[in-house]
Amino acid sequence: MNAIRLTQLSHGGGCGCKIAPGVLAEILARAPQGLVPRELMVGTESSDDAAVYRLNDEQALIATTDFFTPIVDDPFDFGRIAATNAISDVYAMGGTPILALAIVGMPLEKLSPEVVGKVLEGGARVCQEAGIPIAGGHSIDLLEPVYGLVVLGLAHPANIRKNSDAQIGDALILGKPLGVGVLSAALKKGLLDSDGYAEMIRHTTQLNKVGPLLAAIRGVHALTDVTGFGLAGHLLEVCRGSGLSAVVEKAAIPIIPLAERLAAEGIKTGASGRNWDAYGANVQLGRAVALPEWQVMLTDPQTSGGLLVSCATNAVEAVLELFHSNGFDAACVIGRLVEGQGTMICD
Repeated sequence: MNAIRLTQLSHGGGCGCKIAPGVLAEILARAPQGLVPRELMVGTESSDDAAVYRLNDEQALIATTDFFTPIVDDPFDFGRIAATNAISDVYAMGGTPILALAIVGMPLEKLSPEVVGKVLEGGARVCQEAGIPIAGGHSIDLLEPVYGLVVLGLAHPANIRKNSDAQIGDALILGKPLGVGVLSAALKKGLLDSDGYAEMIRHTTQLNKVGPLLAAIRGVHALTDVTGFGLAGHLLEVCRGSGLSAVVEKAAIPIIPLAERLAAEGIKTGASGRNWDAYGANVQLGRAVALPEWQVMLTDPQTSGGLLVSCATNAVEAVLELFHSNGFDAACVIGRLVEGQGTMICD
């Protein structure tokens, strides 16, 4: 029983199992508008990373939930990745997490209590690293394995950073390299060696703790994290919310070298194609980027991906210093925001 590969039990993996952006937009368009109290600082209006509710003049409560099917076969690593990814949404709002609740769905006829326990152990290890307790949760017997967290956090209302507050002329800085989705696809095909797996785990379990520190920098206008919709999808959310367009330089985008090579060989996730179908009409690729592997890299679903920062040019040095001093060696400027209406140009 313990020899079962977790990835064989699910049709997708990690953030690649998200509902495609186009389908999600259609579903949400049919959802009824609920109560919107004046204390609700961030709701569903801008496809942001978490909800934010103002408690008082000094505190805002950040609430998010994130869960998915296995992206790796090792149950402990699956738990670590899922927990890191869920907590990231609080960091992406500029907040500090305070507690988590576990979301657990497992096919108990196929997985032993030991395996399920390893998943929970991995999630608990990451929460311990983040300095928060898992204070409860909910579990069900499910056809596919699912794990994730509800995460609550706090921030000063003035330090909340939405994805829709970017300003024209802002520099765009990405905190982690792209390519996790490609590596996960290679793993599922049995094409990822031990070094590639270690690289994948290194990025997917690195907590974006730098988020609230970035939000405190004067000149940082907007934050988000790059996850299931890929760099292009989440950057387009920033553009649409802010009423701007983005110009991104191909040569500046950090890529996991192995992922780029695998993409050139045709390795990709199904989510990558669904992402492009949803928003490709709003992405302009220059001649140097109009290659199949680069379309894959821009749409590659990033599980527990990096923070994407929109900041004034005079804040770039401080932002990069903060990233680099906190272990995000690949962080760099990838482009800028310009006048426009929700498009991305990559050249």
